[in-house]
Amino acid sequence: MNAPIPTFTDDRIAHWAAETPDADAMTYGQRTFSWKQWDERVRRNAGGLQALGIGRGDVVSFLDKNHPACVETSLAAGSLGAANAIINWRSAGDEIDYAVNDSGAKVLFVGRELMPTIEKIRDRLGSVERIIEVTPDGVDDEYESWLAAATPVGRQPGVTPEDTCLVMYSSGTTGRPKGVMLSHTNMVSHTLNAHDGWSFEPGDKAMVAMPLFHVGGSSYVLFPIHDGVPSIMTRDPDGASLAGAILGGANRTFLVPAVLAHVLQTGEDAVKLFAALKTYTYGAAPTPAPLLRAAMEAWPDTDFLQVYGLTEVAGVVTQLGSEDHRTAVSSGHPERLVSAGKPIPGTEVRIVDPGSGEDLPAGEHGEIWLRTPQLFKGYLGKPEATAEVITADGWFRTGDMGKVDAHGYVFVEDRLKDMIISGGENIYSPEVERVLAEHPAVMEVAIIGVPDDTWGEAVKAVVSLHEGAEAAPEELIAFCREHLAAFKCPKSIDITGPLPRNPTGKILKKDLRKPFWEGRDRGVN
Repeated sequence: MNAPIPTFTDDRIAHWAAETPDADAMTYGQRTFSWKQWDERVRRNAGGLQALGIGRGDVVSFLDKNHPACVETSLAAGSLGAANAIINWRSAGDEIDYAVNDSGAKVLFVGRELMPTIEKIRDRLGSVERIIEVTPDGVDDEYESWLAAATPVGRQPGVTPEDTCLVMYSSGTTGRPKGVMLSHTNMVSHTLNAHDGWSFEPGDKAMVAMPLFHVGGSSYVLFPIHDGVPSIMTRDPDGASLAGAILGGANRTFLVPAVLAHVLQTGEDAVKLFAALKTYTYGAAPTPAPLLRAAMEAWPDTDFLQVYGLTEVAGVVTQLGSEDHRTAVSSGHPERLVSAGKPIPGTEVRIVDPGSGEDLPAGEHGEIWLRTPQLFKGYLGKPEATAEVITADGWFRTGDMGKVDAHGYVFVEDRLKDMIISGGENIYSPEVERVLAEHPAVMEVAIIGVPDDTWGEAVKAVVSLHEGAEAAPEELIAFCREHLAAFKCPKSIDITGPLPRNPTGKILKKDLRKPFWEGRDRGVN
């Protein structure tokens, strides 16, 4: 069934509500909403927000595990010209209050199990005028009562495709997260371009399992909405939830490579169950080549798609398709399995010498620059940081290092910026270093990513102590856990002498990483 090309993020949900009103749209736990019901919920959400004074240019915020209410809030806020700032629910209290205040959110939606954290920091959330509690099952739910009492409203006059509709927090050079402002144009362009080359078919169901606070989760959920096929959303990407979704008919999904490893290690029954997937799209973290080969052998009938992207480009910008996966070895190009594929439609790629700014020829290693209509509007409230990464002619300096071969395949091999990706989570080293440096025994610290066969990378700290000071690795890890989300904390700590530095005094992290990555056939994804 043909549908008009969308302009706004909520166009397609409204279209399917009119064309196939009674068909299933979203299943979450024991509840299933039809397209008409789901669109009605979005319109009521918009009406409720409008009654709270939310309008064009405003921000609301959502803090919870995966929940359809988050998608409803994103679409509803967008229809008012406002934006939803989705906060990582795994964050510590001081990280949450920073993000909420930085976004300027006036309304905060909070999952019930996270309310104790919010209660501890409530007096620090200066911009928030109203908090609305959300429950997983909709029982005794403030959100549901608020929704039922609201008057539905449609898209408001004056809203434009360039209005910010989503704010995703991504780590930055200061060690504090930066709010990435994504517009309707960014998100719709991603849906159209990253979806090119494959689409859902009648009878398909999408499994939405990746966290919605990641661009991968909030971008992926728009694909089934675009195609008018039902989704099954899991609250967590745990084994039982994923298995339940597959048993419920989900046959296409996007998951981080760590899930591949977990399934293959779980046993024969899990491997057989996941064979039901028609499409397995993976990315957001390094994928060890042995793991990928094992998965392809275990599921020969599944189409594998690898994607590479960033929050700042609304998600995916390159894709290694299923045919490339199947023919990489037979075509004499096994190296393509560790490539990021080719640029999707609308994306231009340059490889640039980071020192001279000159373009490099095919096969040479440099910084990856991108130009695409998916490119974000900028970092919220940080024009200087925005200017550092977007050139005057619209090129985005990714900070990732790599090359493009003679056939157009992109290889992402290193990072100019000091980012670690563990299990799909972006971890910025200065943020962790800032915390560890506060420990009274620590003289200097370097945070590096080391290979991990399950998570792609693991956080490691290399620490030098003050003369005469003592601190065990376990003590330093516990100190980090008091101030940071657990996934950001080092999994291991080496206590050593003075850290290696170059002549200008910069710590040589490349030298610290080298022993751990030697002999690996894959570095960064």
